[in-house]
Parts: sequence; C-alpha cells; structure tokens
Amino acid sequence: MSHTLRIRASRSRTRAPRRLTAALLASAVSVCLVAASAPPAPLGVGDRLFPYLGNPGYDVASYDLSFTYPGRNDKPLQAVTTIDAWATASLDRVNLDFAHGTVRSVEVDGLPASFTTAGDDLVITPETPLPAGSWMRITVRHTSDPRAVKGKDGGWVRTADGLAMANQADAAHLVFPSNDHPSDKAMFTIRVTAPNAYTAVANGIPTGVDRVGGATTWTYRTQHPMATELAQVSIGRSSVLHRRGPHGLPVRDVVPTKDRAVLEPWLKKTPDQIAWMESKVGPYPFETYGLLMAQASTGFELETQTLSLFERDVFTTPAYPKWYVESVMVHELSHQWFGDSLTPRTWSDVWLNEGHATWYESLYAQEKAHKPMEARMKAAYAASDRWRAAGGPPAAPKRPDPGQKIGIFRPNIYDGAALALYALRQKIGRERFERLERIWAQTHRDRNVTTAEFVHLASDVAGRDLSGFFKAWLYGKKTPPMPGHPDWKSTAPATAPAPAPTGRHGAR
Repeated sequence: MSHTLRIRASRSRTRAPRRLTAALLASAVSVCLVAASAPPAPLGVGDRLFPYLGNPGYDVASYDLSFTYPGRNDKPLQAVTTIDAWATASLDRVNLDFAHGTVRSVEVDGLPASFTTAGDDLVITPETPLPAGSWMRITVRHTSDPRAVKGKDGGWVRTADGLAMANQADAAHLVFPSNDHPSDKAMFTIRVTAPNAYTAVANGIPTGVDRVGGATTWTYRTQHPMATELAQVSIGRSSVLHRRGPHGLPVRDVVPTKDRAVLEPWLKKTPDQIAWMESKVGPYPFETYGLLMAQASTGFELETQTLSLFERDVFTTPAYPKWYVESVMVHELSHQWFGDSLTPRTWSDVWLNEGHATWYESLYAQEKAHKPMEARMKAAYAASDRWRAAGGPPAAPKRPDPGQKIGIFRPNIYDGAALALYALRQKIGRERFERLERIWAQTHRDRNVTTAEFVHLASDVAGRDLSGFFKAWLYGKKTPPMPGHPDWKSTAPATAPAPAPTGRHGAR
C-alpha cells in the first residue's frame, strides 16, 4: 500500500520516559523513511475479477473532464481531468488508473505534484502529504488517445465520423485518469471542444454551448452519480433529435445526420418502452434518456448512463426481426435501473445487471411479440450446466483470460442469471416477485448494490430465509431443479455444446 503509516501523537496525562520517547520517535522516523522510499506500485481495491482496478485511500466526489477534438479520430485529444475527492486514509501518494495517454502535468490543490507510472496506474506525490478526512483537488493535463491499445479492449470507439466511448468493464482509464471501479460512483461534468462541423453529446443534460471562431465547446452535467465505466462522449457529424417521454422526461437521440429518416421509426418507440419499464419497476431514475447510434462495428450494445450506445447497423440490417431489435432496445433501457442507478459494488455482482436486463428483455418480447419467456428459460436451463462449467455460476464468474477481458460477459451472467430470477419467481410467486423488483429498484437508487443485499431483501419480501436457495442458484457448480418444472433437464457439459442465449449475445 502506498499510504504511509502515520503515528499520531496522543495527549496523555503522564509524560513517557525520555528513553521511551526517543525510541518511539526513532521508530516513527524509520517508518516514514521506509514508506517514502518504497517504489511506486500499482494498486487496486481487490476486486476478485479485476484486482488492479480502482485505488484505496480516497473517495471521488466529482470528475470534470475536458476534451479538445482535433477534427480527426486517429490523433490524440488534448484533455484536462479534474478530480475532487475525500481522502479516506492518510496519503503520501495518490494512485489513479490511467494507461493510455501522455501526462503533461499534475497539480494537487493548486500546487505542482510529481508523478510517475506503475503498471496501469498514474502515481502522484503531492508536495505535502494529505491527512485522512481532507478534501483534495487533483488536476491532470494529459492527452487521450483514441487509437487502440494492443491487448486491451474498449475506451474510445472510432466511428465513421468521429468518436464514442465503450468503457465497460475496465477501460475508462484508457480515456481519462480515474478511480476506475464501479464502487466509486461520482458526479460528472464533461466539456468537449470540437470544430464547428461536429456535434458533441455526453451523459446528463446540456448546460452550455459556446462557439468561439472555428470551434464549439459543449458542456454536460450529470444530476446523479455515475460509475466511470458508464461515461459516454459522442463526437460526430450528428443530429440530436428531441422528444418527450413519460412525465415530460427529455428524450434525446444522437444519430448520423444522413440517417435521421431511416432511424426515426425505431427511435419513436423509446417513450413507450420507458413507460412499459416504469409499469414494472417504478419511475425512470435519471434526468434524461436516449440512444446514440454509432457508425461503428463494436459487436455489442452498451448501457452508458442516460445515453445508450448502439451500432447503427442493428437497426438497418433486415436480417434482425423487428421484435428482436425492440427487445435489445429494452435490454439497454432496463440497465438504466439495473446497472446504472443500481450499480454493482464488485464485478462479481454483475449478474444483478445482466440478469435483470435479460429478464425484462425477455418479458417485453413475451408481452409485445408473443415470444414465450418459459420457452427461453427452458432452453437456458438445458444449457445452464455447460455455461456454469465454462464461465462459472452467475454470481461467481470466472476471471477473464489475459487479453480477453470482455470474457466476463458470458452466457452465465445473461440468460444464466435470468434463469435464477425465473426460479425465484417460481419459488415465491409472481406477486411477491414483482413487489421485490419494485422495492429493489426504488430503495437502492443511486447506490452500489451487492448480491447479499438482494438475497436479504428477497427473503424479507418472501417472508422466509432464501439464502440456501440463492446459494445453489448463484454459486453452485450444477443447476438446481427448477421449481414447478421437475421435468426440465440440463445437458451435462461433457456431452453436448450449449446454445448461445436467444437474445443478442453482444447486448451488455
């Protein structure tokens, strides 16, 4: 750890003997010298799946991100990241996650600070140590490089006309210095300066558009805390289309200007989809919503907070049935409740995101397109043992392979997790299950959540201890019997391959 052990002088009614005082002083000096001379090292918050992500010793309150786009998406952006945070421990050094850019300078509380790198960390040494409980402001002037990093996925996505972001699960620190772990949510202000021919959109609501000469600066602010992996910035030759959702909710979509007409039939479905989700789990949790249609091939869609990222081709490829595209839209929309407002405390809790998003995607397909959820769940049950063997059980996914970090997003946390929710509904009944979902979504808004909290709430709603039920369904190597369906069978891993989930595998 890079936090220096600080020995605090305590007031005492009796003075220690001089020899003891001298010995304590020498010991304290020795500890400080050893800590100060220790080489910088990468840290982490100990996440089981991504142990190097995040950093201990502080809690970020807000990010202020400023990017200057040069008009080409193969050149670094000039950037300034300002972080306001509380020190939760005494700090001689502050580690930030940052791995793909050139750092020009660092200031801590307005004073120049020295810095170096260690692994994927930017290690900062302020001019004076930061005591526990103190407020600090870190300003990093750096570049943000949109070119791909060998062996790393995510970060900036280069589109046909600009840039977008895809930071899940561990790539925000390829874009900006941060405490890049979902357990440290914060408020965001995002400023983007780009040539006048471009439009920039980011999470939250617009608070200013300033044009000076040949460039325009766009400013956005979130009104709710956000995890770094959910940050979104779109820069392109885009149009922003506005409409109203339930209760007057501002809905804005970002589309390539030339595709406005062809995409409009899909975009106008969003207000009714929001109303449908509200009928299931309660009021929409944020200040705005919309879809970002990217001219890029990512292989996935992504629930970036208030502005979900989609590949444009999902909506323009005739091979995708209409009901299927709509269910994918609902998958990302439902993440605004499950994953964005309720954010996992650790990446092992990600089944709470994907299981719920898959659940409501499937329920929507059943109610709107007559695609029975039971048929999907039966198929998932047949494949479940195979998924568990390959990727681990839903709440204990296997670690990603080196260079393939996207590997945590396997079928076991999509349809495998939705299958556990189906088993829960079978166990406690539809009425209790629907009440649980509403309570879960509404009482944990803007918070980090854990599997243990969901198990505790489910037990309260059910009026009985469900810990054993969840232990088997979320952590067992074998899929338990399905309540109400004793005839369902799961194919043994060694005898047959498992089919992929019936939903789009790339819909995170």
